[in-house]
Amino acid sequence: MKESVDVMAHKVNLPELTFRGMLLGMILTGIFTASNVYLGLKVGLTFSSSIPAAVISMAVLRMFSNSNILENNMVQTQVSVAGTLSAVIFIIPGLLMSGYWAEFPLWQTFMLCLCGGALGVLFTIPLRRAMVVHSDLTYPEGRAAAEILKAGSASHDKNSAEADNQDNGLKEIGIGGALAAIVSLCTAGFRILSGEVSWAFSIGKAVFSATLGLSLALFGAGYLIGLAGGIAMLIGMILAWGVFTPYFTTLISPKEGMDLVSFASSVWASKVRFIGTGTIGIAALWTLLTLLKPVISGMKELMQSSGSTEKTLHRMDTDLSPKAMGILLLLIVIGMAVTIYAFIAQAGFTGATLWCFTIAGTIVVLIIGFLVAAACGYMAGLVGSSSSPISGIGLLGIIITSIIVLLIGTSQNIFADPLGKKFAIAFAIFVTSLIFATATISNDNLQDLKTGQLVGATPWKQQVALLIGCVFGAAIIAPILNLLYQAYGFAGAMPRTGMDLSQAMAAPQANLMTTIAQGIFNHNVDWTLIGTGVVLGIVVIIIDVILKRVNPSLSLPPLAVGMGIYLPPAADEPLVVGAVVAYFVHKYLKKRAEQKNVADVKKDVEKHERRGVLFASGLIVGESLMGVIVAGIIVMSVTSGGSGNPLALVGDNFEHSAQLLGFAVCILAMIYFVRRIIAEKK
Repeated sequence: MKESVDVMAHKVNLPELTFRGMLLGMILTGIFTASNVYLGLKVGLTFSSSIPAAVISMAVLRMFSNSNILENNMVQTQVSVAGTLSAVIFIIPGLLMSGYWAEFPLWQTFMLCLCGGALGVLFTIPLRRAMVVHSDLTYPEGRAAAEILKAGSASHDKNSAEADNQDNGLKEIGIGGALAAIVSLCTAGFRILSGEVSWAFSIGKAVFSATLGLSLALFGAGYLIGLAGGIAMLIGMILAWGVFTPYFTTLISPKEGMDLVSFASSVWASKVRFIGTGTIGIAALWTLLTLLKPVISGMKELMQSSGSTEKTLHRMDTDLSPKAMGILLLLIVIGMAVTIYAFIAQAGFTGATLWCFTIAGTIVVLIIGFLVAAACGYMAGLVGSSSSPISGIGLLGIIITSIIVLLIGTSQNIFADPLGKKFAIAFAIFVTSLIFATATISNDNLQDLKTGQLVGATPWKQQVALLIGCVFGAAIIAPILNLLYQAYGFAGAMPRTGMDLSQAMAAPQANLMTTIAQGIFNHNVDWTLIGTGVVLGIVVIIIDVILKRVNPSLSLPPLAVGMGIYLPPAADEPLVVGAVVAYFVHKYLKKRAEQKNVADVKKDVEKHERRGVLFASGLIVGESLMGVIVAGIIVMSVTSGGSGNPLALVGDNFEHSAQLLGFAVCILAMIYFVRRIIAEKK
């Protein structure tokens, strides 16, 4: 039996960053990264690998007598960063779609992912103090991962005074996970349940559409994000689907045979989403301005801590030293410059043009990369990594980068050659891929650092694990991308003639961003939509400032409003419902405790709400793990020449019944969730 150890103490004699943990992390990295790359290219979605990695790590390392919560945390940290880095697939296939690359050069793709990811790790170091230590952001997935690690650790610690309570915690996680896994299997695998229910109606020429997302994992994440974020997203949804989409449907005619739901969705994707992009952009800029002071303060603390001794600086507040960060930054800059230089040189440019693009590209990545790192970290803290609209940041990145490349290209007169425009589009995509890798890592890393703060991790060791994860992830992404491209091709980019176009990977985000870049260089982008979003964002910012001055507890997060517009309603709606449910459950628990004259009302409410956090964490775990399993089955089936839906028990004609069943199951699951939280005795 293990003795209880205070993992929050300054001196803790426990293995944390271990070889066996890194080896396990490397194996899990391969599994999760491959699954994420496949699903991202196929349907434009990826899943957070942090929580599944934590669960698997606890199960494997439990076989070792000296395993502990800190070591498990390091494994999930490493795996989560590698899985997140795979989101670079949302843009890099554009280099093939634009006709510039014929395949993914392994070393360039590796360096692109590695340098961008490592830069994201570097930028999260000063942001840790500003956005994790000195912030009240919720980081729902970070909190969920911490609760899972605590429950697993204390249950393994038989001498802990809280072992029984934590065993009950594992029970809550287990039940929630089993419930979500079964529902996910029936949805993504068997196809007998639908993942969303949509309907639409028209008033005159205006089409109104509504979609209910039926994801229990997103409902669980919504339970953790807080009411302010949920209400802000709801307002964004209402604007998107109750105002903007109906308006634009009066101006556009649907294609022949298109139903109302498909028509409204196409208008939202081609018009309204760009309004959301503008709102996210101005809200992100405002967020950066509000974070400027704490970020500078964090940098000062970091510099001061470099001169502190072990006696004066707590273990849990030690980042990588400024010297190590300086060396790391220098290596990253050299790596990026060499990679960008090689990319430009391959196009045949020499002399001043070659160096001008190389220097400009490197500077753009560094400046915009830091800005989007802070914005993505804030969004992850607000609604979670899985729900953060990272592709919206990608859209902003491709727009800004394309404009800069257009200006430089004009000054260098590269557009006199017909191939100059083709290079410019490809270069904008290449540079944005580096920025995007930085953004995705920052989006996820602060969740990991929040988990570390809650479980007693040593920050600098976590930062080393994050860098190791970047190396493993970058090494895996390139060959997998080539494998999938050679096997199936991408929409608009097939490696061989005569291939089955129906099997091509859609890569929807990469397709969209390539279209945007081409539109900028062809001068046919509708800037009015993005400008409308910017104006809307300014209005929301003003409202948010006024609310906070009237009552500090009131807020309307501008980024969340933008996300409500930008994200598909199937992702928005369960987050909103989860946030609202959490609010009313809290009110009910507090009122009941007061009516029963409970001695400590706050403690009683927290006890029940902790049960809810654990169950919600289980929902995220179950759906994530099942997503990995189903993805693996799909990959094996397709690569062996089988169906893309190998587990499906029904055909397309079952869709209506699947929607009704999915809706009923989701409602019953939510009712069970609430009843379990408020139950007096377990």
